Amino acid sequence: MAITPSTKPLAPATKSPRTGVRKPAAKGVLRERNCSVGRTIDIIGDGWTFMILRECFFGVRRFEQFKEILGLPRTTLTKRLRQLTALGILRQIPYMDPYRRRMEYRLTDAGIDLYPVMLALMSFGDRWLAGRKAKPLQLVHLTCGKPCSAIVICSECRAVILPHRVGYRDGPGAGTRPVRVVRTTRRSADPMALERRRPSSVARTLQVIGDRWSFMIIREAFFRVKRFDDLQTRLGIAPNILTDRLGRLVASGIFQRVQSRNSPKWYEYRFTDKGKDLFGSMIAMLRWGDHWLAGGKRPLILTHHDCGRDFEPTVACDQCLHELDAHTMRYVMNYRDPMHAT
Repeated sequence: MAITPSTKPLAPATKSPRTGVRKPAAKGVLRERNCSVGRTIDIIGDGWTFMILRECFFGVRRFEQFKEILGLPRTTLTKRLRQLTALGILRQIPYMDPYRRRMEYRLTDAGIDLYPVMLALMSFGDRWLAGRKAKPLQLVHLTCGKPCSAIVICSECRAVILPHRVGYRDGPGAGTRPVRVVRTTRRSADPMALERRRPSSVARTLQVIGDRWSFMIIREAFFRVKRFDDLQTRLGIAPNILTDRLGRLVASGIFQRVQSRNSPKWYEYRFTDKGKDLFGSMIAMLRWGDHWLAGGKRPLILTHHDCGRDFEPTVACDQCLHELDAHTMRYVMNYRDPMHAT
């Protein structure tokens, strides 16, 4: 892969773009949980930004290449590239064309470190969202030489992580922060546009969890919050928005709605097996956010019950259990590469 690392630190988390948040109530400022996963979603959950990062991992570097492959409006592409550069995920490198000095965009160390996150998201999409079609990419791990899939394992005992075998406690970065309100006129990508020119299991996964409210509901469910009223209280979300997002998550097979009490009738939203399988992707994003966005203060510390130790989620090869990174991976495309289309 055509990637060049940089040691430039990532910009502070306060610069992360935020979407879909509720305005502060008149009586005070609405606050939200400090969350490394949420900070990561703020970056890759935006459809246009995701598509740019995806192309970076395929070796695209130049503005006109991005524009041609993705078909983005020039102003939208310019804005997202500036944001990613300001956040320290991309850096600009000068090059000369026949007429003038121009800039290309390369991944920094922080950008390259998003690769395992993308693999975890892709693995979920391959398992649950491909339907009867072949998965778009077949990964090959050069370390063991075998076709593989990404799994999320414990950094200490190398066992596959299961959500019911993980405990958590507050870390030094725990607490809350004011919700940053943004203009609601901000454009976002049409979900169907995420697979423009490239079928993508990552894009399909982000269509499920990339919407900020959907992500926050899923996150609270992993904290064992199951009831409508409890979700509304924890998130400060409007009832109509919560009803809409829960309906979508039930329709997509992430939750099942289960009656837990007869009089009065109470319902709980419980994970299906498909929903539980999102846990690996979520904690892969947590690790990246802890490393690059938390300023050395992790909001949450995870403990693996199987080995009894605190751990970091590690995205690994399902064949040899070695950690995966961009430099040791190759892939076979099951579609025509738009970079070489004529």
